[in-house]
Amino acid sequence: MKALITAGGRATRLRPITWTINKHLIPLANKPMLVNALEKIAEAGITEVAININVGDRELPEAIGDGSKWGLKIKYIEQKGGALGLAHIIKNAAEWIGKDDLLFYLGDNIILGSIKPFVEKFKSGGYNCMLALSKVKDPQRFGVPVIEDGQIVRVEEKPSEPKSDFAVTGIYVYDNHILEAVSSIEPSVRGEYEISDAHTWLIEHGNKVGYQEITGWWKDTGKPEDLLEGNQLLLNEMKIEDFTIESEIPEGIQVQGRVKIGKNCEISGKVLIRGPVIIGDNCAIKNSYVGPYTCLGNEVEVYNTEIEHSIVFDYADLNCSKRIVDSLIGKNASITSVHETLPQGHKLIIGDNTIVEL
Repeated sequence: MKALITAGGRATRLRPITWTINKHLIPLANKPMLVNALEKIAEAGITEVAININVGDRELPEAIGDGSKWGLKIKYIEQKGGALGLAHIIKNAAEWIGKDDLLFYLGDNIILGSIKPFVEKFKSGGYNCMLALSKVKDPQRFGVPVIEDGQIVRVEEKPSEPKSDFAVTGIYVYDNHILEAVSSIEPSVRGEYEISDAHTWLIEHGNKVGYQEITGWWKDTGKPEDLLEGNQLLLNEMKIEDFTIESEIPEGIQVQGRVKIGKNCEISGKVLIRGPVIIGDNCAIKNSYVGPYTCLGNEVEVYNTEIEHSIVFDYADLNCSKRIVDSLIGKNASITSVHETLPQGHKLIIGDNTIVEL
């Protein structure tokens, strides 16, 4: 079995963050989001992996490398023709897939726990296709299965009137029949080759399509609030031994709960760090509070600030005498106090799709 991971697209719902970084490299628990997928695939015993990327993308291959770090052999496949749907990604990789079974994994999905039982059920059950389903509040955002008498009879892509509250999550397993399916379907009204249409094609042509409901271990990260929840889920999943402190903590600094602190950090003054929290290397924290479900990247400075349930990218500088919550703070961002400059007021440089609360 081989694994194909999606890592293309433009992630317009996450702008302005994604103007300058590939969505799949956004740090969750201080690791690029895509690493979560690679770790799950490696744990399932799959070693040959291809990552679908945008044409001309050099950022992601440079960041991820050849896969040897996870015991994988990674190939990068550019999606020729642009974003034409998930089924097109498989079709575009057909030569690499060959005659092997395929684990198809959406790289912006956070999946907790092992995927190994899911893969083993596909193999032992004699299925041609296995889909993971999850109950969601907004199924119209996803592919929705139509289930009759315990069997999936078709899958509808982003229906305005969903037939169920199930969504097909971002993990699928196929045998070689999927290549015939993606080559046989036509573009939808959206102009894309829908993976839901490929699933329906498999069903209509007599293939054995199974499913397994999953609960509590899947998160689609399509919106900013989803990233924060995904970060929270990953922090909760981390083992206690992963929370290590590699910097000197002066007397009087309060560190409570599960906290990971990188190398060469300077922590001084009146500081409370309450986990789960991850702090990267070479950070400076003074007279501040860093609260639960916060991740600070490398070389982040936090002075006279309270921050909680937030993701802070590398090199950010926070010194605002305010409390920051539920936030994504990009690379090299600076947040300062209004009292530090004249005339007093709120100075804003706002890009497209920015959200600001004053």
